[in-house]
Amino acid sequence: QVQLVDSGGGLVQPGGSLRLACAASGFTLDDYAIGWFRQVPGKEREGIACIDSNNGPTTFAESVKGRFTIFKDYPKNTVFLQMSSLKFEDPSVYFCAAGSSCKSTRFEYWGQGTPVSVSS
Repeated sequence: QVQLVDSGGGLVQPGGSLRLACAASGFTLDDYAIGWFRQVPGKEREGIACIDSNNGPTTFAESVKGRFTIFKDYPKNTVFLQMSSLKFEDPSVYFCAAGSSCKSTRFEYWGQGTPVSVSS
């Protein structure tokens, strides 16, 4: 059974950092591309980072490029989203998802989401 569990969200000051985790079960990290998305209620979901299967290339949205990184921890079967230099426009619910490719528009499996807030 494929399952993704998001964690690591919280409250951080502007300029601060957070590391989100996407713990996978039922598959190995090289079986799927893993993407991170965020969504504010009432707005469209935004894809912000993705790492392809077989440790393929990473992609980032312009809004987070240079501030966020994505990487796999194989022993933990977990994909991390390292967020730095957080801004007031970054608060959202962050979700990870698994799909066939970072270029795909359809991701099959989703985590439950973890909220991120930025406040001074």
